[in-house]
Amino acid sequence: MMIPDPNVIFPNEYHTSCFIKNVVTAPNILIGDYTYYDDPDDPTGFEQNNVLFNYPEFGDRLIIGKFCAIASKTQFIMGPANHRISSVTTYPFNVFGGAWEANTPPHLSQLPHKGDTVIGNDVWIGRECVIMPGVHIGDGAIIAARSVVVKDIPAYTVAGGNPAKPLKKRFDDELIELLLQFRWWDLAPERLVEVLPLLCDPDLEKVKNKIRNLL
Repeated sequence: MMIPDPNVIFPNEYHTSCFIKNVVTAPNILIGDYTYYDDPDDPTGFEQNNVLFNYPEFGDRLIIGKFCAIASKTQFIMGPANHRISSVTTYPFNVFGGAWEANTPPHLSQLPHKGDTVIGNDVWIGRECVIMPGVHIGDGAIIAARSVVVKDIPAYTVAGGNPAKPLKKRFDDELIELLLQFRWWDLAPERLVEVLPLLCDPDLEKVKNKIRNLL
């Protein structure tokens, strides 16, 4: 039985889910193996349609881990979408040229830097979410549909709303710590196949015991 290839664009016959690391070209967008974007209209247009205001020269990055599931119309807002907020006006005079440009500092140099936007591994982001610049979402987190994420979300936490807030932990602290140590997403492909029954088992006490023995 063949192991799915992380280097293909469409991993199945439906052609609505795309392994997006294989279609992104911007040097500041880094995406792990098997992370997919699902969209019935244009799944391969992720970089153009879903990563907004991305100017690599600004210096921020979008980093998405392995085995993430990103639903249709989710948008990642990059730092250049911001306006200057350190002065009395936020209006971007500089970008309109002429005397305005001559009398104002370069536009990008004035924008607040929020840092990299980092999405962990095995993160599920629901339909039509908006991820704001500089946000960190931890491994195993779930973001409810149509949420606007403006602050960091811890690992293995369900979050939702506008602005998104943590709603509950997915598991108890012991299992979360075991999973963060186990890092199944870094296993070799053949080894991952062997532990798939464990990863899909709803008996969480059994999962705990088995992971302890594997660490």
